[in-house]
Amino acid sequence: MQSFGGFLKENALPVENIKYVASKRFVDPEGKPLEWEICAITLDEDEDIRKTCTDPTTKVLNADKYNASFAARCTVFPNLNSAELQDSYGVKGADKLLRAMLIIPGEYIKYLAKVQEANGINNFGSLVEQAKN
Repeated sequence: MQSFGGFLKENALPVENIKYVASKRFVDPEGKPLEWEICAITLDEDEDIRKTCTDPTTKVLNADKYNASFAARCTVFPNLNSAELQDSYGVKGADKLLRAMLIIPGEYIKYLAKVQEANGINNFGSLVEQAKN
């Protein structure tokens, strides 16, 4: 018989953050691409983001807003809540900053996929379809 001790919270392994080069356009002084840091969030946090991105009247999820908000919340570095960084791009809000920084569609889409991967979601296309419903 197996013990359930491994399921106790104090015995659960931590979820590791992922480092990812979201764009080769952001480099350090030596010209090396900067790594972004992505974390996983809890199911409750995800639910809160979904609620803020759902029209209360129609109950329809705005998938674009959800994806941007979800990705912004999961971004540890760079700090998308930095007023200095937001001012640099002329935007207000972490989700808007993310879209302003990753202006090339491929960069943004690949970043969204990496954020999904960090959260245990490996089929990004399926998630987008699910979010639309």
